[in-house]
Amino acid sequence: MEPVEELRYLILGAQREGARALAELLRPAGLTAAQAEVLAVLREAGKPLTVREIGERLVCEGGSPSRLVASVVDAGLLERGERPGDRRAVELSLTAKGRAASDRVRDAEDELHGWLGSALADREVAAASKALRKLVSGRPAGAAIERRRA
Repeated sequence: MEPVEELRYLILGAQREGARALAELLRPAGLTAAQAEVLAVLREAGKPLTVREIGERLVCEGGSPSRLVASVVDAGLLERGERPGDRRAVELSLTAKGRAASDRVRDAEDELHGWLGSALADREVAAASKALRKLVSGRPAGAAIERRRA
């Protein structure tokens, strides 16, 4: 196996293992990783966002996030409202139930990040992040990550 091919499979394997671990941590909350990311995006933003603004920050979902967001609304975790100054724009915000679910998501993320931090030294995290940032630069996932970091 060529080194670059192994790298490809290692990235895929790491993503799958991380996804499995996160799914297990989210199972008690009854959330999928994609639904949890919607809640995390709104929590991090600290303000209501439109579906488009949420979609621009999602790493897990490509394309239109409308169905995903609708499933979170249907679960009673988000509510729709008008954007002040633009009655045509629909904003989404966390409900009380959504804020509680968002706290459970944060706890799951903290546990996952603890596992990652225990598996890798700080310098390894920095080196891996730098390399992976290069791979996603200029791509939709890289743009979503940059929006989340801003």
